[in-house]
Amino acid sequence: GEWVFAIGKPFGLENTITSGIVSAKGRDLPQENLVPFIQTDAAINPGNSGGPLFNLKGEVVGINSLIYSRSGGFMGLAFAIPIDVAMNSVNQRKDKGKVTRGRIGVQVQEVTKETAEAFGLKQTAGALVNSVEKGGPAEKAGVEPGDIILKVDGRDVANSSTLPRIITQVKPGTKVTLTVWRKGAQRDIAVSVAELKEAEPGAQPRRNAPPKEKAKPNRMGLVLGDLTDEQKKELDLKGGVLVEEIAGAVRGNVQAGDVILAIVSRGQTIDAKSAAQINDLLAKLEKGAPVTLQLRRGEATFYSTLRLPNGE
Repeated sequence: GEWVFAIGKPFGLENTITSGIVSAKGRDLPQENLVPFIQTDAAINPGNSGGPLFNLKGEVVGINSLIYSRSGGFMGLAFAIPIDVAMNSVNQRKDKGKVTRGRIGVQVQEVTKETAEAFGLKQTAGALVNSVEKGGPAEKAGVEPGDIILKVDGRDVANSSTLPRIITQVKPGTKVTLTVWRKGAQRDIAVSVAELKEAEPGAQPRRNAPPKEKAKPNRMGLVLGDLTDEQKKELDLKGGVLVEEIAGAVRGNVQAGDVILAIVSRGQTIDAKSAAQINDLLAKLEKGAPVTLQLRRGEATFYSTLRLPNGE
């Protein structure tokens, strides 16, 4: 914990200085995941925001930004924007009159220990691509759902929130090299970074009407059914298996109405073609094995890792 000092006018009190240590770097905050905040316990109160955070050498290391508080006053948690992130925005405004951020057109999620195991990855790191925007830079370059992005231009992607931070700082029009894990091997993919625009509101998810006849729960506690031709047409899918019902304690993000697109186990990805095929596949796996399901829920596609029960 490096010593830092905050200077400002808390509650309108002139020239106030407080001290503390850097508690953590690279903090994720809700709705603010593009900024790797510096967390400090130096007292910051209303009136400090926008003021400098100094180190012992007198260098400005951050811009005091926000606190977490139940009372409205300082409660030991303060966050500052790192100075290099702030200066990048300042320099862009000088050069172009606006701040531009990079994007490659992927949705990513966290790689858990179980997910890494199912994908055959030794370390728990990287960002798992759950969907690729049609016609976007990543799709044009050949990035696929199920790829785990491990590096950008040699920089490690420690977790899923690291990726947008790296990409948004890249100047649009620049090419970056993504190192991805796919089907048990690393490969490099060159992607041209595009400009990040304001996000458009997404479509509302739809629930699919389950077929009339109910099957028995499989080994994982899921009642599966085959999609009708109408459902496939409506969802624009060639295959997939419908989760009709959750029977029993299923740990993981899976709901009735979800469509299983594929199963990832022991580093292999198998497309879901029928309920019988998926049930047979699960029946052959060892007890307690992690299994990652590629799921479609409404308009969203994502991955969910579950463990097979130990007691069967």
